[in-house]
Amino acid sequence: MGWNVIVVLWSFLSLGFLLAFFVHKISLHLPTTFEKSHVHLLFQDLIRYGKTKQHLKRYNWLRVFDIPKRWFWHFYAVSVGWNGLLMALSLYLILQKRPYPLWLTDILGFLRGVQRDDSQVPQVSTLLVQLLLWIHSLRRLLECLLVSVFSEGTIHVVQYLFGLGYYIILGFTVICSDHLDVGIGTGSLFQLYWFPVAGTVLFIWASLLQHRSLVLLARLRTGRSGTVETLAHRVPNGGWFELVSCPHYLAELLIYVSLSLVVGGRSLTWWLVVLYVFFNQALAAQLCHEFYISKFKSYPRHRNAFIPFVL
Repeated sequence: MGWNVIVVLWSFLSLGFLLAFFVHKISLHLPTTFEKSHVHLLFQDLIRYGKTKQHLKRYNWLRVFDIPKRWFWHFYAVSVGWNGLLMALSLYLILQKRPYPLWLTDILGFLRGVQRDDSQVPQVSTLLVQLLLWIHSLRRLLECLLVSVFSEGTIHVVQYLFGLGYYIILGFTVICSDHLDVGIGTGSLFQLYWFPVAGTVLFIWASLLQHRSLVLLARLRTGRSGTVETLAHRVPNGGWFELVSCPHYLAELLIYVSLSLVVGGRSLTWWLVVLYVFFNQALAAQLCHEFYISKFKSYPRHRNAFIPFVL
């Protein structure tokens, strides 16, 4: 029995983004001289992207690491290909009632910190999570290419490389959750049957919320004919934008919660993924919220960052 690498990884990422969130909040109350420090500038450069990086005072050498934000579609292209491959493999193994291949069980054994199980056949719930994750990635890929209107915003090359590897690790995480975590138990019939149904319904609703929010953002830059008229930032209105600055980030969190429900809500590993997504989206939403408030004097003060009436 060794280290559960996948649990350690998602715990580390969750704590890392939680720390980044609080460090950023604290830095807002520090003397202005701190804003000119090398550490502060590097930290802000790493956590910001797109419009939130627009007015950041940066060293010229930091711009060498800039990547166009419109390259976001690369992340989802990788996910569609990789997680589509794992989904097809799981479907084949379930139909043939065959266990995972040796190369995959060796990787899973390392990530789980346990000896490989040569007899484990993928569960149907795992296949369903893979299908929903693939649908989510495909939708986001199409939205990046056909709906969203990107400005000249940038992301850091570290963020870009992290994004490319993220969905690869996520694919392994889904399969690592294809067993009951120690101490969780076998689950009731309600968990086994109704949780996946509830999770699927939540996934559909959250996906619609995210798509509608992204369409509203795109319309801020397009005319009635759909042609791009401006790349300027405007105040978003309508839908859940009346409650929060970033409903698309809230929808992202709910999508991951829905996937955790699909596996019966029993996987500690997947709840750690949800925790990471929460802190990650909270930081991104907070930065966007601050951008809107600083740029638009008439910005609605009743709006929260991404959770209505809470955060």
